[in-house]
Amino acid sequence: MEKIMKKNPAYFALFALPTLIAFMIGFVVPFGMGIYLSFCDFNTMDDAEFVGVANYMEIFSGDETFVHSFWFTALFAVISTVAINVIAFLVAVLLTKNFGGTNIFRTVFFMPNLLGGVLLGTIWKILLNGVLLSFKQTLTTNGVYGFVGLLILMIWQQVGYMMIIYVAGLQGIPDELKEAARIDGASSFKVLTKITIPLVMPSISMCTFLSITNGFKLFDQNLTLTGGEPMHKSEMLALNIYNTFYNRVGWKGVGQAKAVLFFLLVGVIAIIQLKATQSKEAD
Repeated sequence: MEKIMKKNPAYFALFALPTLIAFMIGFVVPFGMGIYLSFCDFNTMDDAEFVGVANYMEIFSGDETFVHSFWFTALFAVISTVAINVIAFLVAVLLTKNFGGTNIFRTVFFMPNLLGGVLLGTIWKILLNGVLLSFKQTLTTNGVYGFVGLLILMIWQQVGYMMIIYVAGLQGIPDELKEAARIDGASSFKVLTKITIPLVMPSISMCTFLSITNGFKLFDQNLTLTGGEPMHKSEMLALNIYNTFYNRVGWKGVGQAKAVLFFLLVGVIAIIQLKATQSKEAD
């Protein structure tokens, strides 16, 4: 089949056409319409009225919640990315040692990632509120409690997934390199910092990319765990966009403009992060 497709490029176009059409209909066209609507005042597609950059100006001049949500989300993404990757890497190092039951432990750590965000948010809301009620507090009493609750939930959910990626990277390191370093007198810390981490940088790049984008895109868990309460203090960017679009009359255009900015923000941060980590990968 591969030889036929090389000799007849028309076959490639024939097989790629259905996927290309589906991609255009399901992504490119809605994305383009979304960008256009971000410059419009509308309630439905039929009554869209072009207003230029007024929606974007309104975000920063008339909506303080967006700015707070941005800094709340940025702080959350940074802390959760560091915590998730450090814990996942340490767990992966332990689970690549030669002892019985490692496959069982890997399965147990990975299982939380299989649960949906709404279910996770509901479970952790019950658990954390149960603890906080002992001190006459709840997750929605203070934005700090909501932040910590979201952080615990995110770490618990994501560590297992990142751990699997790190395990794959660690297993790809030749044992001969580590043995040679130990023979030359290198300590375990030197082996870790000079051999293991440089050679596992592709896995670190991937896990950091996934962690930071997941941190910025968090929605289901935020909606069910705190709902942005109290007074939008624990509201992340995705939930802020949702509330603007669906819960504020006459603000659909502003909500769409926020969504475009959100896309650009996550895209730029992800590209910068990938460039920064990939530059440190060993040749």
